[in-house]
Amino acid sequence: MADRETTLQELKERMAAFVRERDWEQFHTPKNLSMSIAIEAAELMEHFQWLTAEQSRNLDPAALDEVGEELADIVIYALSLSNDLNLDLAETVLRKMAKNERKYPADQVRGKAHKYTYYRQKREP
Repeated sequence: MADRETTLQELKERMAAFVRERDWEQFHTPKNLSMSIAIEAAELMEHFQWLTAEQSRNLDPAALDEVGEELADIVIYALSLSNDLNLDLAETVLRKMAKNERKYPADQVRGKAHKYTYYRQKREP
């Protein structure tokens, strides 16, 4: 099941079946799932904590595998949260990307790393 061959819906269904088979729906509340995402994100950051930017881009295979596992945990919890809240994840992501395109116009932000409020202030007289 590679990225090119797997839909979000397939992943969501597989995650829902996994949770259901273990009777974990009772634990998979939005509160618990959002906390789990934050916890896993912290575990992901731990792998990069003391690395330079260059080192973070050139992980050895074992470290890359560990990073992949943490990233997978984040995605798994995000899939479960979208299932619990009945969110169409693809639609939600595309809507957010469109919003980000408006907040960060390419001609104004190219090569810059400011928060969107910086650009809003620059437009106001």
